Amino acid sequence: MKTAKRNARQRRPRSSARSSPQSGVIGPKSEIILLAVTGMSPAVLTETIWALARENPPVIPDRVVVITTTEGSQRLQKALFASQPQFNGQRPFDSLREQLEKLGQDVSGRLRYEERILRRWNERHHEYELLPDIRDRSDNEAAADFIIEQVRSFAEADDTQIVATIAGGRKTMGALLYACMTVLGREHDRLTHVLVNEPYETGLTDGFLFPDQPTQELATRDGKTVLARHACVELANVPFVPLRNLFERDLVKRRGTFTALINACRKEVAEQLRREVRLVVLRSRPQIEVNDVPVKLSAKQHLFMLLLADRAAQGRPPFSKYAEAVESLRRLGETLYAQRNADDFGDWRYNARLPKDAGEQVFRKLRDEVIDKLETKGAGAAALIPLLPQGGRCSLDLPPSAIAYRD
Repeated sequence: MKTAKRNARQRRPRSSARSSPQSGVIGPKSEIILLAVTGMSPAVLTETIWALARENPPVIPDRVVVITTTEGSQRLQKALFASQPQFNGQRPFDSLREQLEKLGQDVSGRLRYEERILRRWNERHHEYELLPDIRDRSDNEAAADFIIEQVRSFAEADDTQIVATIAGGRKTMGALLYACMTVLGREHDRLTHVLVNEPYETGLTDGFLFPDQPTQELATRDGKTVLARHACVELANVPFVPLRNLFERDLVKRRGTFTALINACRKEVAEQLRREVRLVVLRSRPQIEVNDVPVKLSAKQHLFMLLLADRAAQGRPPFSKYAEAVESLRRLGETLYAQRNADDFGDWRYNARLPKDAGEQVFRKLRDEVIDKLETKGAGAAALIPLLPQGGRCSLDLPPSAIAYRD
């Protein structure tokens, strides 16, 4: 009786809806694609499918697309698509489909499985070669280019919803998939991670694939026995921001490498940031305003900001090196000191001069101090941080129209 009641609670009606609370409404004929980067952890795939089918309303993917390596493919085929005695001679993937049908899910024509094996171009042999694993930087770059093309192929279609999972596989593959979904994903797409409690996650000697699998008694590493049906399998939605909305469609759709697309998007973000930041520099006291947020500075920090703002406002090129910037900073400090009000010891310009032995480290130190103060003032002021000198650029990366002065 208890078993019948439990099965009745687990049974859910067949679903014809093509939406979920997490994914938003999509068209009734839209194709749901479960996109996974895995191979060495086959259970992640069955666990994710099980968790999706347990949502309200249930989600049954039309296609299950796995991005993997040749070694991952071999493990997937052996674990999921070879007959197993513990699955009553069935293939585990077929057993999963059968169990979902018993729970009232319509899987006909759905859960169509396919693998897409990572590859890279071999210039020496003038052909693509399949990757057995991701072992070095070259493999990682090839994987990134391959993954972004797979995501692009699904995201460009208007009648698809991507449910991507970052569980399983190399950590770098999950990170790359997250990055690709952030750049190319849409509002109705999903990014997920499956969660399974112990000992079902790592503490078993026997294979666990999903709670209603035929073999229920599973041995743990410490010699105990647990039942598969007692496993708690949950799907966590991983928040991501579909940045494609920030860029022109031709930028997102442009064919090219992962690195090229990321760099193009990064430049676009930087350009939008430049257009939105507004800087006001006060001359009467050491203070600036960034997007209407006041930021008090020390005398030398204000000297630093005045130098950069003046050069940017005049449209002059960046300093060629920090040593050149320090020399200009020293001259400006002497000029401001000479302009001080000799009768007003509170005049900030009394403290504007640099030490005679000041070197590049002083310039870097002042930049870091300004960054620290901007960070404490919230996002409005912090928007100026990436526009300050960094890397190979020694300038304030703002257009003259974004800079104003006030006494």
